[in-house]
Amino acid sequence: MPIDRLRWPSNGVAMCGYLLVFCGILNGTAAIAQPCRIQILDRENDWPVPLVELQTNHGVRFVSDNAGNIAFDLPELMGEKTWFHVHGHGYGLPADGFGFRGVQLTPQPGETLTVHVDRQLPGKRLGRLTGAGIFAESQKLGLELAWKDQKILGCDSVQNVIHKGRTFWGWGDTILAHYPLGNFHMIGATTAIQPLENLQPPVRLRFEYFTNPESVPRNVAKLPGEGPTWLFGYVSLKDANGKQHLGSTYSKIKPPLEAYETGLCVWDEANKRFEREHVVWSKQDESETPPPMPSGHAISWTDPAGEKWMLFGDPFPTLKCKATFESWKDPTQWQTLKPQAFVQTQNGDRAVKPHRGAVAWSNYRRKWVTVFTQLAGESSYLGELWYAEADAPTGPWRGAIQVVTHDEYSFYNPQLHLEFVASGSPVLLFEATYTKEFSKTKVPTPRFNYNQILYRLDLDTIDFE
Repeated sequence: MPIDRLRWPSNGVAMCGYLLVFCGILNGTAAIAQPCRIQILDRENDWPVPLVELQTNHGVRFVSDNAGNIAFDLPELMGEKTWFHVHGHGYGLPADGFGFRGVQLTPQPGETLTVHVDRQLPGKRLGRLTGAGIFAESQKLGLELAWKDQKILGCDSVQNVIHKGRTFWGWGDTILAHYPLGNFHMIGATTAIQPLENLQPPVRLRFEYFTNPESVPRNVAKLPGEGPTWLFGYVSLKDANGKQHLGSTYSKIKPPLEAYETGLCVWDEANKRFEREHVVWSKQDESETPPPMPSGHAISWTDPAGEKWMLFGDPFPTLKCKATFESWKDPTQWQTLKPQAFVQTQNGDRAVKPHRGAVAWSNYRRKWVTVFTQLAGESSYLGELWYAEADAPTGPWRGAIQVVTHDEYSFYNPQLHLEFVASGSPVLLFEATYTKEFSKTKVPTPRFNYNQILYRLDLDTIDFE
């Protein structure tokens, strides 16, 4: 009998009987609606694969979480033989005779189904580092219940540096749950230098954010002036007296994405925020454009003569200064560098133009290594990532190998994390921002959009020429 047609008797005993029947109906419905677990695994190693999309023939879309899980809960397809289109940004399945790439499954409440996907490039996706719902699909299934999200929905590109025995982190514009406008003056956090328990998925990286009284990550760089504050080129340097300082280049931004002031700022250890050190350039100056700044990502380098330098680039060095706090904050001591514009591929078939990226020294390869986003890539404008090597941080860079792809999606501003692994390890970790911005995609990937995703590259498995 339809629930809306039940007639409640005046007799108390009969009323209880009706309530028991009513609860039984609800309990039966709940049992039928219990999700089916679909786990996405890498065929090569059985690792869970986050960010793989399954889509039904009537357009319902599911995305695997950091544990590779999907909680399938469509009542109309429970027990039905169902086709799922599979799309995995570098992970996928062969096309069938009609060109469809997918898998046929029959979901059942409470059961577990497995989909093995093939990785198409060397980069292994480990998982999302920021945002909410990192284990949302698993938690719908009663798994990963100990994981608690950290009250942000998304954030832009990362900066990090080792400072006073910890890794100090910063991210740009940040999305919060309570209102469409979030934080626009950098958020920050610290972690241990090696913050991961292991180097395979699922990734569970907890940040110690700088928060407000409601435990929500707060702005750490609200410098004077209208508009957002963006920070670049984090450094940790000693002054002449041996005191360690955390510093950064800043830009003040006005619409659409134009810098109207650039300068240097320094971390206030007592108040846990950046304070402006001095303005280097403003729109009111005679020059219409900012001068070269120590921005991008910073690396330390000792030249053949034994002189220690800080190099700044994105990806390749464009500026250097001596590795002291006094030299960093004195623009008269900065020296500009001219990076190469293209990197030849390993097979020599073309030259790749870098957009943004990072450089680091690999003890395993005994080379300087880089991971960078290609400008105007084939499957996406800013979604293709490449690896290359050089004998010096200033190049020449050569032998580029494509390691990651994101179809019609951006994956920009990569950062390397050699500090996550033991010295001499063949494992190279890197992250970048996954976003629909600057791409053809109109509909963002739920939860993953505008967040940082970590990849792993095993250098001992790549055939270097």
